[in-house]
Amino acid sequence: MTETLFTNISQLVTPAPGVQRGAAMRDLTVIPDAAMLVSGGVIRWVGPRAEATGNPQEHDLGGVAVVPGLIDPHTHAVWAGDRLADFEARVQGVPYEEILARGGGIRSSMRATGAASVEELVTLARPRLEALRASGATTLEVKSGYGMDFDAERRMLQTVRALQAEFGLVPTLLIHVPPTGGRAEYVQAVCHDLIPGMAREGLATAVDVFTEREAFTVDETRAILQAAKAHGLQTKLHADQFHAIGGTELACELGALSVDHLEASGPAQIAALAASDTVATILPGVTLHLGLPAAPGRALIDAGAAVAVGTDLNPGSSPVFSTQLALALAVRLCRLTPAEALTASTVNAAAALCLSDRGALAPGQRADFLALHSPDWRDLPYTLGTNPVRNVFVGGTRL
Repeated sequence: MTETLFTNISQLVTPAPGVQRGAAMRDLTVIPDAAMLVSGGVIRWVGPRAEATGNPQEHDLGGVAVVPGLIDPHTHAVWAGDRLADFEARVQGVPYEEILARGGGIRSSMRATGAASVEELVTLARPRLEALRASGATTLEVKSGYGMDFDAERRMLQTVRALQAEFGLVPTLLIHVPPTGGRAEYVQAVCHDLIPGMAREGLATAVDVFTEREAFTVDETRAILQAAKAHGLQTKLHADQFHAIGGTELACELGALSVDHLEASGPAQIAALAASDTVATILPGVTLHLGLPAAPGRALIDAGAAVAVGTDLNPGSSPVFSTQLALALAVRLCRLTPAEALTASTVNAAAALCLSDRGALAPGQRADFLALHSPDWRDLPYTLGTNPVRNVFVGGTRL
């Protein structure tokens, strides 16, 4: 097996492997003049260049900083149509209810996505995923949820499967928007037909539910997530985006991998997350695009929670095509330190996807890493408007 020693690394910067909570999110290892030995797609050794041994093939990285590949634990990268008219109306002060009445809003995305074939959806999704990867994302979660009818949901997840190997995708079935009538029957069908079918076909590894006044109730969410667990799928929630109605508490009670959004979370929700193993995933692109209050990232970390960061890439509320930008916005809007933001975008984002083999530059971890343009890793959270990532490596291979 060929061994490659990556050298001429000005700084090799990494959190420790595994989920990091509270103050531990600030504990980065920084190795100046570093080297990293990779074979079989896995890191075998990291340390000062002067301590490297043997005679492996050498790969000179040119004196720049190296960090783990970023992990985006929350995207909706598969959709058809656009929300440009919604965007223009919203910035002119038109209420969302009126946008919906005009035929816009999320239901316009559902109509367009539901009418698209898998081939069309693959063509639309690929450049979005390419943009996220170029920004540093080496693993990406992609949700369904614009289907409503079960065939459309299946097509969305088939699209994810078609792109899975190329982009390192983790597929999630999202139960997103309730029907205007027949809610009880819909929830029953999700539990008894959709979830078993997706589990049987291996099209999803987790089920996510949007728990909100305008979406699914806590009781409906509980039933759906219990069905997911019964069929061997992991669980996640969208919660506290607009109102704290109990979704975060439910996530913690059920041992969900993550609860995402949290813009409306208060002291009770922060305390629940701090006392649980559920990862708090914050999505600062939504705050930027919709003008919502920022999720309480600082308070969550100070309370001892494990915080992750995602783009929430979607056409309506977060057209953020850069995982690096989400990291940078978490510093500005959610008051994370640069070190915390790196941890949130690597090992903690991996934990939000139930992945333990990536997110850190340590022996035994997958050799997913970024070579920056800069010799100082802090350019990753600092930079806005251009890409600080020079090269993306997955399994030790430059993409």
